[in-house]
Amino acid sequence: MVELRRTIEKVGPTPSTVLITGESGTGKELVARALHLASPRSRAAFVPVNCGALVASLLESELFGHLKGSFTGADTAKRGLVTAADNGTLFLDEIGELPLELQPKLLRTLQSGEVKPVGGTDVLTVDVRVVAASNRPLRELAAQGAFREDLFYRLAVITIDVPPLRARRDDIALLARAFAADAAHRARRGRVELGPDAITWLEAQPWQGNVRELENCIERAVVLASGDILGIDDVRPRAGTAPPIGAPRPAPGDPVPTLDELEKAHILHVLELCEHQKTKAAALLGINRTTLWKKLRQYGLE
Repeated sequence: MVELRRTIEKVGPTPSTVLITGESGTGKELVARALHLASPRSRAAFVPVNCGALVASLLESELFGHLKGSFTGADTAKRGLVTAADNGTLFLDEIGELPLELQPKLLRTLQSGEVKPVGGTDVLTVDVRVVAASNRPLRELAAQGAFREDLFYRLAVITIDVPPLRARRDDIALLARAFAADAAHRARRGRVELGPDAITWLEAQPWQGNVRELENCIERAVVLASGDILGIDDVRPRAGTAPPIGAPRPAPGDPVPTLDELEKAHILHVLELCEHQKTKAAALLGINRTTLWKKLRQYGLE
């Protein structure tokens, strides 16, 4: 993480496009914001866009804007987010979800700074630094034809990889204490501390959802705990609230659950961990919110 900080300090002041890679929940947007703050553009806007949150037709309008009457429902003209980020930083999160049909238009913006709103003929020119992030292997997607290779190379001028939390376990106690103090302040309760048994348990967990999952765990513990010192029973999920992740294999002769049954149980478990906050649950699951809604409908869990 010290090396990551040094990289941000070196890359931030440059105009180079940056691709941030890493698992969901590692803090890629925080890295993007740090790059923006370390740049000469820090006084201008930092505009985040979740490329996986909208369908292609809406995403094009969100990014590039549209003219009045350009499509059904376009009652007024709208400025796109690329234009809103002029002289600042445009952060394209989940760039691997960007539809193929929009990728040439983004590539043109990266190469020439040109933006053409939906339904328009005039071309606008912007000065935008693009920082993108993905938890998917863009190089592999490009090799499979699912992502434009020329766009990948244009985005990955500089690549910054954010390590998962399990690769930096020394950070777990530091982060947990910071999250506990923040959660206690927001819950308007007194000082809350983490006991040694709680720290030991936290440091032993895999944290597949990384820092975001740890933060959710600590916030839940602070809200539900009755004392000021959090023990192991406060931080670990309460028994019987949801099926455990990594359940033991069925014994010979026992019924074997289907993949759908396992996925449904896992989604339920993560929803319980997040107290049914779907945005957080989707992040922990490594999918976008739209995909989570589809899964919920598929399994009748709306």
